[in-house]
Amino acid sequence: MQTRTLNVSGMNCAACAKNVERIAGKLDGVIEASVNFAAEKLHVKYSPDAVSIIEVIKAVEKGGFKLFEEETVDIEAARKASEARHIWRRFVISVIFTAPLFIIAMIPMMLKHTFGIDLPAQINPMHHPAANSVIQLLLTIPVVLVNLKIYARGFKAVAKRSPNMDSLIAKGTTAAFVYSLYLTWQNIFASGHYEPYFEIVGVILTLIVLGKYFENVTKGKTGEAIKKLMGLAPKTAKVIRRGEETEVYIDEVGVGDIIVVRPGEKMPVDGTVIEGETSVDESMLTGESMPVSKSAGDLIVGGSINKNGFVKYRATKVGKDTALSQIIRLVEEAQGSKPPIAALADRICEKFVPAVIVIAILSGLAWYFFADETMWFAMRIFITILVIACPCALGLATPTSIMVGTGKGAENGILVKGGEALEIAHKVGTVVLDKTGTLTEGKPHVTDIIAKSNRSAGELLRLAASAENKSEHPLAQAIVEKCAEEGFALIEPSRFNSITGQGIEAEIDGKPVLIGNQLMMSANAIDTSAYAADSDALAEEGKTPMYVAIDGLLEGIIAVADIIKPTSKAAVATLQKMGLDVVMITGDNKRTAQAVAKQAGIEHVLSEVLPQDKAENIKKIQAKGGKVAMVGDGINDAPALARADIGIAIGTGTDVAIESADIVLMRGDLTGVANAITLSKKTIANIKQNLFWAFIYNMMGIPIAMGVWHIFGGPLLNPMIAALAMAASSVSVLSNALRLKRMRLS
Repeated sequence: MQTRTLNVSGMNCAACAKNVERIAGKLDGVIEASVNFAAEKLHVKYSPDAVSIIEVIKAVEKGGFKLFEEETVDIEAARKASEARHIWRRFVISVIFTAPLFIIAMIPMMLKHTFGIDLPAQINPMHHPAANSVIQLLLTIPVVLVNLKIYARGFKAVAKRSPNMDSLIAKGTTAAFVYSLYLTWQNIFASGHYEPYFEIVGVILTLIVLGKYFENVTKGKTGEAIKKLMGLAPKTAKVIRRGEETEVYIDEVGVGDIIVVRPGEKMPVDGTVIEGETSVDESMLTGESMPVSKSAGDLIVGGSINKNGFVKYRATKVGKDTALSQIIRLVEEAQGSKPPIAALADRICEKFVPAVIVIAILSGLAWYFFADETMWFAMRIFITILVIACPCALGLATPTSIMVGTGKGAENGILVKGGEALEIAHKVGTVVLDKTGTLTEGKPHVTDIIAKSNRSAGELLRLAASAENKSEHPLAQAIVEKCAEEGFALIEPSRFNSITGQGIEAEIDGKPVLIGNQLMMSANAIDTSAYAADSDALAEEGKTPMYVAIDGLLEGIIAVADIIKPTSKAAVATLQKMGLDVVMITGDNKRTAQAVAKQAGIEHVLSEVLPQDKAENIKKIQAKGGKVAMVGDGINDAPALARADIGIAIGTGTDVAIESADIVLMRGDLTGVANAITLSKKTIANIKQNLFWAFIYNMMGIPIAMGVWHIFGGPLLNPMIAALAMAASSVSVLSNALRLKRMRLS
């Protein structure tokens, strides 16, 4: 199975998007076809053994739409700018001819009644209706011609039994145009005195084009976040080739190339620093505002900005393998997906346009035959219903909110993998947090140095680190790193031996040094009673105390622990304030787990849980009711992440955990969990607002257009006002979605 994303042009409403999905989805070998109307993209999953992407393109193009390969951000921006200019030209031409048309058709009566002014007799409908009608016809024809695509697409869709917005506009304006032609014929050849309705055709088409222009511009703003991400990577990179610094295009950079980056420049690809020190701005990728220090051995993320130092680094990931490319892919997939809430809108849109056409025909016939109204009155009802009932707002309600919401998330280091995850996240009632690497730093640190003898804490640390320097145990490495932080020079041990389950023994400056647990001290007949209370207190706090004995005497204790991250306690408190039940899950013993949970402010703890049993514990919590989110970062968290209703992976964790999760947090802390849930709540609320107003608009608009209000003495809705209302409804939905850009996340 393969997945491809293609750009779609020619869609004008949600019904168009459903037609593209239907055409592509009917092909043998196509497993899934999903269209994002707002982004104008088709995401298709297919079996290349059964169908080719060329066959998909040809099938959709037969339906009246155009498919083409995904473009770079520059090409796509240029194409959409060209489309916007083309729509604007159509609007300007339409206005040039519609303005005098409207004046000639509508103003004479207003001028006469208000100011007593008359049009020249030669074009005055009261004196020369034939001349007036012909002038109106000549002014209408250019407006129709410049918008001929509406008619071509609309009637083609009707012929294929899949009518869309263009079908409604084409049918309505064609009815008005043909009837006006008949009245013009009567005025010329039968000395009639009729007023044609060409101005309705001109004004409706002009307002429709204006609405499409504003819609086009506003839709462009919904995808700004992904465009910013795409624009992060520089176009070129400076690499060392043949011993010289050479500038090459970004797609010419290969794995292993040495890249040179100066202050203020962007990092072209992912890699590892081999020379120099600097601070790097990774805010657009992680949402973290503070620059991150980088030196030899540190990882570089492509697209980040070098702030103040000269560095050389070796490229490790290029092209589609870079972190930036993967982020863009995740965001695009999320923006192309549909949450369950969109299913209702899709089902309605599929049946909506045919139903509207039937309602319009029946309403017109009812007024003509049963209310004894004129042919024009019935036709006006027919046209107004077709124009006002366009389902554009309904089709835009969901995808625009998802595009803006997921884009806002990406700006803050929150990658939501799909619309379903976005919708479920706001229903979460319990958040289960893995301990190691999620709540905690994921690596041990020296927390306490207790020296009660004549030796200072610094001297004790130096001797211990010198002894532990040859050990690869994580606790030993924590002591060595602490010594390096303090700036102490190590002493080379003359002897070293590691004793499994106890500790290490070494010889420093001719003195035997023992570092280990109570078992080691007892085996060497070293009395630990003076430090028993300290050792117990440290253990109660979830720390690992290690005794240090020198030359047969106990000199002190060095405690090591996997400390909680600085942001964990505040993040847990935020989740609890949101009304969520927070649970910690870990394989640690009960005493250590309780100590860490206490530091983080967590009451519910699941300890001594084996990696393979984490998913089963998630299942038990789910059985109690409510949605469960699992937050983790390790390989052993992957089954639990997949089992939970929402799996949230810390982005600094393993690839397996990230692949198993529904939401990825690019930052290495828990602040993003609350942000992700807040993002979900606000985005889904925005979608519901859009759907509500889109439904209300059509529920109220169609009865008014049918003349229900007129039955009780109210005015009859003018088709031109209906066109304006239809355009305004789409823009209002888009504008509401854009409010999400102002969302504040911590």
